[in-house]
This record gives sequence, structure tokens and C-alpha cells, in this order.
Amino acid sequence: MMQPMRLRLRRQGRASPLLCLSAAILAAALLPGAAVADGVTPSEARLLRDEVKDMFYHAFDGYMQHAFPLDELRPLSCQGEDSLGGYALTLIDSLDTLALLGDKERFAAGVEWVGKNVRFDINKTVSVFETNIRILGGLLSAHLIASDYATGMEIESYDDQLLHLSVDLAQRLLPAFDTPTGIPFGSVNLLYGVDDDESKITSTAGGGTLTLEFGVLSRLTNNTVFEQVAKNSVRGIWARRSKLNLVGAHINVFTGEWTQKDAGIGTSIDSFYEYVLKAYLLFGDEEYLYVFQEAYKAAMHYLHHDPWYIEVNMNSGATVWPLFNSLQAFWPGLQVLAGDVDPAIRTHAAFFSVWKKYGFTPEGFNLATSTVQNGQRSYPLRPELIESTYWLFKATRDYRYLDVGRDILASLQYAAKCPCGYCHISDVETHKQDDHMESFFLAETVKYLWLLFDLAVGPDNIVENGPYKYIFSTEGHLLPATPEITLVDEHCLHFGDRGYGSGDGSSIQQSANCAQFDERRTVSSQNSLSNVLFTTRGYIKVRKDEIEQWNVYFI
Repeated sequence: MMQPMRLRLRRQGRASPLLCLSAAILAAALLPGAAVADGVTPSEARLLRDEVKDMFYHAFDGYMQHAFPLDELRPLSCQGEDSLGGYALTLIDSLDTLALLGDKERFAAGVEWVGKNVRFDINKTVSVFETNIRILGGLLSAHLIASDYATGMEIESYDDQLLHLSVDLAQRLLPAFDTPTGIPFGSVNLLYGVDDDESKITSTAGGGTLTLEFGVLSRLTNNTVFEQVAKNSVRGIWARRSKLNLVGAHINVFTGEWTQKDAGIGTSIDSFYEYVLKAYLLFGDEEYLYVFQEAYKAAMHYLHHDPWYIEVNMNSGATVWPLFNSLQAFWPGLQVLAGDVDPAIRTHAAFFSVWKKYGFTPEGFNLATSTVQNGQRSYPLRPELIESTYWLFKATRDYRYLDVGRDILASLQYAAKCPCGYCHISDVETHKQDDHMESFFLAETVKYLWLLFDLAVGPDNIVENGPYKYIFSTEGHLLPATPEITLVDEHCLHFGDRGYGSGDGSSIQQSANCAQFDERRTVSSQNSLSNVLFTTRGYIKVRKDEIEQWNVYFI
């Protein structure tokens, strides 16, 4: 029984109407009068950062008081609901945000409660994608913070409980990968494996957004099974790309046939692009870099109508849908990570112009008519535009991005705040509230907004001042480039024998002698597949001999 706890086209020739509209909206976004009032000053940035912190606690405390241990909060009615698996989703998704805010007491209490009370041997069918990014990612990030005194958030009594939960959960997801293509089913039952009537259709994002969490878990446990199945899924998707190097939105995991051939950077595809780049940045695996370079080049050629992105047929490149959907807003941030800042600036300005028009970004905005797309009128507290704003400010230090952050914060405070948290906006034109608050609001939306203003006042957080470089997962979870996780050479290139700085010039942890790293010590998995919770379909693409030869660097 759960115990109470104290205390997420480019074309030549005449310009098309779409491009003319794009230019007009972009020009409006870049006009001096388009900024919010006057520029944000450092002192105001400090006040805004504190306001974001209060925003977090209004929502987090509302969840803990009215919804915990259910998955998510209904912030209008002040009730809870189970939306994923019934294991305190919002708490798990929020743990590393608590750590980022320096709230060691509540972070420790949350870690302790999860370690003692959460179990995954339950008869629940869950989304592989959502469970991976929200639960597995949240557990791994919190484990890495709680177990390392260099973060300043180490919990003395912590004994790897969240890592053990991560292993158990990942093993329960493994049956989903037992397909002829290596691409996993979209859902899996945590107790019985894949249901007999489970759909064989999954999204590209669903099959391509596993590498970070599964890769980190492999390195922490010395069990390469997790990373290999995730990598095989990416290979399975990329092997079925079109001659244009585009991927579609949905695929049959048994036949490998594309069931929806619309290519884009948003819905159902977005984090495929994100994870092939971030997997390279975190792990140093050049296979991921190659996939990203080819996929990115194709996206910029066929999907990019500067500054917008559209959906096209993956085989012909013909326009399918002239639509901006809100999930596309992560793209400028990804471009910053890839070093392509100029187009990121233009696209971000275009996306923000939609926010300015309505106070929020709708799920769909029709570029041909410059109106909200019918059936896609809501704003479910998504973080993507804020995420890109943070990365662009980090790259440029242009204070216009603080103006953007202030405007976003004002919209949330004015129209989304409700009695026990923050509400979905069901219609961006009427600002009608909906009684739901996704866990990613605390895991991502608030996190990136707080990081933006904290960066402006002289950062005071483990991401900017801590001992490691961090990669953010697609759910905003912090995954550090430590010697255990990233390539040894990359770590030594950055740190050498200097140890880790504490932020005040002193050394708080001495790094191992980098000369030892030249020995290239490798370790192979000792776990045979017979010890893994596979069902009996027999299609699993990882053979035991392949796993034993697939080595990962460890220290």
C-alpha cells in the first residue's frame, strides 16, 4: 500500500502565397514595436525568475495536496487522475526540477517516497514512448543527481533505489521490441507483455525516442541490451527512409510499410530528429551523427519554407499540409545545438508571432489562411517554444528572448492559472480553460522558463554551474555527460586532470587520471537474453553473440 509523503519549399520563381504570408508575419514579429514593452533588465529578470519559481510551487503543491499519488492534477476541480500507469507520474517527472531549483528537502523526500512505494509489476498497458520519456527518464535523472555529491543534491541514505526501478521498468518495456523490424510496438502491458490485439502501427517518434534513456541505463548497469534495442529501432526506421532521406509519420512494426507518408518536423516525428543528434552529443556514436546530418539536410531542403516548415509526401516531396503545429517549436532549439543559429532565429520569430497573435500557440495554425486550424485550437501547456527561447538566449545573449520569456510568463499567469495549478487552454482565441495539467508542465515548461531568467541574472543551478555538461531529454530531464555515460576521450578533452570546479574556483571532486583512459577498458554484458522479460514471438533483433561483442566504454 502506498504510504503518504510529507511535505513535467524552397522553389525558384514567383513567390507563393505561403511565402508571402511568411514574410509578412516574420516582418511583423521583428518590428521594434513587436517586443513586449521595454527590454527586460537584469533586476527584472531576477523578479521574473522568482515568479516562475512561485509558478512551479503553485502547481507542484496543488498536485501534492489534491492529486498525489495519482498521476496528474485536475487543476480546476482540484482532483487527481491516473493517466499513464498509476505511479505518481507528476512527482517522478518533477524530481529533477526540484533539484534544479535547489530544493534538496523536497527532492530527497520525493526520491525516498518513490523508492519505497512505486512498483511496476502491475496489470497496466502503457505507452512505450510516454513511459520511457516521463518515467524512465525521470527516474534516471533523479538517480544521477541523488547519487553524486558533485551535484550538491546527494542524498546520504540513497542506495540506488531509483536505478533498480529503472532496470525493472525497462525490462518490462523490452517485449515491445520483439518485432521483425526491431521497431517497438506503441504499447506494452507491464505485467504480461504485448497484448495479442495490440496495434502494429506506431509513430516514428515512438520508435526513435528511446536512445538517450536506454543508452544511459546500459552504461549505468553494464547491460548493453537496452542500448542495442533502442539503436536497432533507429536503424529500422532509417533503413526505411525514402530516396529523399525523409521519414514518414507512422509505420507498421511488422511489415516496415509506412502507413502515413507525411514527412515533417512536428507531430509523430519531431523527437526522432532530436534524439539522433542528442545521442551523438551524449554518447559520441558517429552513426547517430551521420543519420542526423542526412535527415537534417533533407528536412531543410524539402520541409523548410523559410521561416516556416510544412509537411510533404516523403517520396515525392509534394506539399501535403501547410500547417504550423506547436510541436514544431522545438526545432530552433535543436538547430542551436547543431550550430545552425541563423535559420533558428528566423523560425523562432515566426513561431513567436503566432503566440503573440493569440496569447498561446494553438496545436495547429494554418499557414495558407493565417487562422487556427479547426480541431487544433488548444494549448496544452506545451514547452517547445520556451525551450527554443532558452537555447537561443543561451547562444546569442540577445535580450529580445527575455522579452519573449516575459510575454509567455504573462500569458500563463493571466489566462492559464487556476485554483490548484495551471490549466490547459482549450481554445486559444477564447482562452477557455480545461481541467487538466500534464506532468510535462513541471518537467519542461516551467523548467525552461526558469532557466531562461536564471541565465540572465548570473546562473545559479547545476546545469550552468555544476560539474558536468548536460543533455536535456525530450521531456526536459537532465542527463549528464559523466565518464560513466559519455565517451572517455570527450570527458578528458573537457576536464583533463583538473577535477570538477565547484563554481567558486575550488575543486570538489578529483577526476581520475586521464592517462588511465588510454587503456580503453571495455566491459560486455553478462546478461543473456534468456534473463530478459521477452515474450515468445521470436523476432527480437539482438542476438546474444552480438550483444557480447558490442562493447561500451566504462571507467
